[in-house]
Amino acid sequence: MNHTLQCCRICGNHDLQPVLHFGQTPLANALLCESQLDQPQPRYDLNLVFCPNCSLVQIDMTVSPEKLFSEYPYFSSFSDTMVCHARDLAHQIIKQKKLNADSLVIEPASNDGYLLQHYQQAGINVLGIEPAANVAKVANEKNINTMIAFFSFDFATHLANQGKQADVIHAHNVLAHVADINGFVQGIATLLKDDGTFILEVPYVRDMVDHVEFDTIYHEHLCYFSVTSLDHLFRQHNLFIESVQHLPLHGGTIQVHVTTVNKPDHSVRQMLDQEKQAGIDTFGYYSQFASQVQKLKEDLLKMLSQFKSQGADIAAYGASAKGSTLLNYAKIGGQFLDFVVDRSTHKQGLYTPGTHLPILPPEALMQQKPDYVLLLTWNFAKEILSQQQDYRDQGGKFIIPVPSPHVV
Repeated sequence: MNHTLQCCRICGNHDLQPVLHFGQTPLANALLCESQLDQPQPRYDLNLVFCPNCSLVQIDMTVSPEKLFSEYPYFSSFSDTMVCHARDLAHQIIKQKKLNADSLVIEPASNDGYLLQHYQQAGINVLGIEPAANVAKVANEKNINTMIAFFSFDFATHLANQGKQADVIHAHNVLAHVADINGFVQGIATLLKDDGTFILEVPYVRDMVDHVEFDTIYHEHLCYFSVTSLDHLFRQHNLFIESVQHLPLHGGTIQVHVTTVNKPDHSVRQMLDQEKQAGIDTFGYYSQFASQVQKLKEDLLKMLSQFKSQGADIAAYGASAKGSTLLNYAKIGGQFLDFVVDRSTHKQGLYTPGTHLPILPPEALMQQKPDYVLLLTWNFAKEILSQQQDYRDQGGKFIIPVPSPHVV
């Protein structure tokens, strides 16, 4: 069921302070087929709020997870960056934790097995838990043991009763999607061995604010985390942050290692101190975010209008959730863009939500040679710019919208 938030998802505080209002937008991953273009598309309120009690930034609308995730168009393996990161991390953890054939690695929201495959190849037992049947099917076809389910405390208890206890649990880019955060984390605590490690990766709210990454905000992303808010969350379940690392992924990600022992290393204390000094636990830190987002929108529209007035053809790269937020918030559609390209074959032939732009393969850039390409998946800019070097060599230019619109 869809519902509007009445209290904080972590601490239950009712005093939530408004940060940013998007109005009503379509679901960011609700891609359309041609027969749906003349049908009304559901839209939902999208508002960002701040909890002054535990510092959690969150949206105040919860859309049914079955509506969001039962069929899902995002496959992690289409990103070389993500696959390489997963491989390096798995190899690091195997060595660090001395994992072997008796070990078990579990991953809620395991997608198409892009991470677990690296453990499996090393002879380690894995279990993926993926709610999207179409994505889980791909993982199972690769012989990566994957159950079709939403991870929860009840589901974790079911697994624990079957004798499953994990040496390592990964949760990458999933905690932000979970309405019952406390139930999810209690499920992690239930499945984790006493000497086990929970490895969490989430987009970092400080990067979102400091770099005006407002397109990270959409209905799937219910929460936007700091180390401060995560520390509050885990302590409620007798779990503790052991270490934290700031990564460049997705425009800024924190990787947090969590254990059952309260022994934080220097990285944790340093990040908590830095957040305190920045005021990340106060509303004042977020109060200017809305005006910065408005300015970015105005600057981007001005740039696109100028290029169109000069007769330029413009396309976009990345039929992503980020792109959906940006296009719908700024009302950028066919008046500026001719089409969108995306590497995922699961998206090609469909249309973008709200803006109804056709999604083509990346080869269309060389075939149609638009003058400019608006890079909606700017978080993979290095990878994509390299892949599109031939297009750039022939004079094509990319528009990077965040943190301020500029051409490369």
